[in-house]
Amino acid sequence: MNTQQNQPTNSKQQKIATFDPNGVGDVNGGLFGLPFTIEESEVVLIPVPWEVTVSYSAGTAAGPQAIKSASPQLDLFEPAIKGAWKLGIAMEEISEDWAAVSDNLRQRAENYINWLEEGSPESDRAEFENLPAEVTEKGEELLQWLKARAHNYLDQGKLVGVVGGDHSTPLGLMHALAERHEEYGILQVDAHADLRDAYEGFKYSHASIMFNALQLPQVKKLVQVGIRDICQAEAELANQSNGRVAIFYDSVLKENMYEGDSWKKECKKIIAQLPQKVYISFDIDGLDPKLCPATGTPVPGGLEFEEAIYLIKALVRSGREIIGFDLCEVAPGESEWNGNVGARLLYKLCNWMAVSQKRLEVQ
Repeated sequence: MNTQQNQPTNSKQQKIATFDPNGVGDVNGGLFGLPFTIEESEVVLIPVPWEVTVSYSAGTAAGPQAIKSASPQLDLFEPAIKGAWKLGIAMEEISEDWAAVSDNLRQRAENYINWLEEGSPESDRAEFENLPAEVTEKGEELLQWLKARAHNYLDQGKLVGVVGGDHSTPLGLMHALAERHEEYGILQVDAHADLRDAYEGFKYSHASIMFNALQLPQVKKLVQVGIRDICQAEAELANQSNGRVAIFYDSVLKENMYEGDSWKKECKKIIAQLPQKVYISFDIDGLDPKLCPATGTPVPGGLEFEEAIYLIKALVRSGREIIGFDLCEVAPGESEWNGNVGARLLYKLCNWMAVSQKRLEVQ
């Protein structure tokens, strides 16, 4: 029994000894061209190719593949972290079954959304009136599927992240973590607040992910950064949350910096709002859209790449623990650029989560 348990470790050590991190990325290898299996990896990523309820541009369901395809181009050396690539990062195979369900429902949901935008003509009501319930049923199945997969890896002592798909996808991981931690906070980097209640009639809408997350009593705090598209009802929900929801609007962050505050000072204010255990929910459109032009709902403004990484590093250096994360809304577009940026952000998220859990050391 002990020999069998040690096999993955031995195999991993052999791979570490023979792998060349300075070589050409192996496109036939794993994520980032790394040689590790899921069993050998400390970080496991669950791809969720789902985008049924996107309300503007589609494409995010192909995000996990876009990131994986671009990832071997990434250099593995992390100046601030000792032997980052040796941690072991692996991504599950992308579910063809969920991708097929998403494709089928997306076509119908798009027609339904168009019908809503046209004023919901009575002549077509019979065609669409049952669709929200059908999408909600599948959304619940997806939540339970992801929650079970997350629990499986967490039971093995692994760190878990989700790669979307649209921003509705990580809810199952949030539920799994809520069943394992008495409380935690969410640090959300996003252009949108995502606090709508069943947006367009879809309970598990991409625009409702944080509304749904707040239904978990274990989520003690939601801290939103980079918000620049928000409706009045969402703003009122935050204002009436008795401090449970804190919004750092992009415009206010920028004005403070224009008037002399440093990004370090702004990050300190953000992090002060968070409890010891933190889940990071990163919608790629939280970045400046020049970094993610194909994302579903790009908005002018947003964080620069290094501003986002600085915030994550500052969170870890504050002594807080990252218990999980998601990276969502990466769409391929017409080049590898979107996947390229997404892959680099994903690598940073994996490594700094591991540092926060003391599985990697800083230089």
